[in-house]
Amino acid sequence: MKIRTGFGYDVHQLKEGLPFWLGGIEVPHTHGALGHSDADVLIHVICDALLGAANLRDIGFHFPDTDPQYKGIDSKKLLTGVMRLLRERGYEVGNIDSTICLERPKVNPHIPEMQRVLAAVMGIAEEDISIKATTTEKLGFVGTGEGVAAYASVLIVKA
Repeated sequence: MKIRTGFGYDVHQLKEGLPFWLGGIEVPHTHGALGHSDADVLIHVICDALLGAANLRDIGFHFPDTDPQYKGIDSKKLLTGVMRLLRERGYEVGNIDSTICLERPKVNPHIPEMQRVLAAVMGIAEEDISIKATTTEKLGFVGTGEGVAAYASVLIVKA
């Protein structure tokens, strides 16, 4: 059995009036993340961590923001594509550990739904997806409400 780990990091600017997609669900908020796709920062870091673990470069390589077909795309579709790439190479997800950095809105009430949605998209167990949330204690661009950041580490296994 071969195991590999990967790490992902992403940030998005928050803008008033945009929908806020996070972990595959729309979270009620006055601001949403700005990006070429739906700007779901959690899915993006999970994609990058999975791709990195399999040595498949990054999300921008496979789904470039210069390609109009990805404008406004639901990031769950990107995650589906990443899972296809992994499985084509014989990998399965062992587990995901992720952290969302955001002052507001509070993320904790939405974590179980995010886990359900992500598990369904990825075809893995909810218990294999850890999502944590933290603030930056009002420091930096996250602390001032200008943006959102996320981190993820993953373990993939090739039988």
